[in-house]
Amino acid sequence: MSKKGSNAASVLAGLLAGAAAGVVLGMLYAPEEGAETRKKIKTKAGDLKDQAVDQYGKVSEKAKEQYEDVSGKVKNQYDSISSQVKETTDKVVSSVKEGYDKYKDQAIATTKEVAEDVENKLDGMRS
Repeated sequence: MSKKGSNAASVLAGLLAGAAAGVVLGMLYAPEEGAETRKKIKTKAGDLKDQAVDQYGKVSEKAKEQYEDVSGKVKNQYDSISSQVKETTDKVVSSVKEGYDKYKDQAIATTKEVAEDVENKLDGMRS
């Protein structure tokens, strides 16, 4: 999760903890019977639990959406870069092959010329 999402979750957890503490303290100091106070605390705790679960679901869904968005962008970038690398590699291979063919033909022609020159000089030396 991003730093921003983590901060939002921390703030949410702090708010819920503060609200729970305030409710409990308020009920403990209220002039009611113990059984009634415990019942109210239990009800409020259940409400806070439900709110926490709801908020967790929202934060979790948001994180999932952001993950899917980022992973989709990364996949698209990877595909694009991969395609560019393949194209560049194909161009380099083609260029090297063309250069090899060109210089191979030149080397063969030069070798034939040298061989003919050597033969001519040898023939001239024999005569």
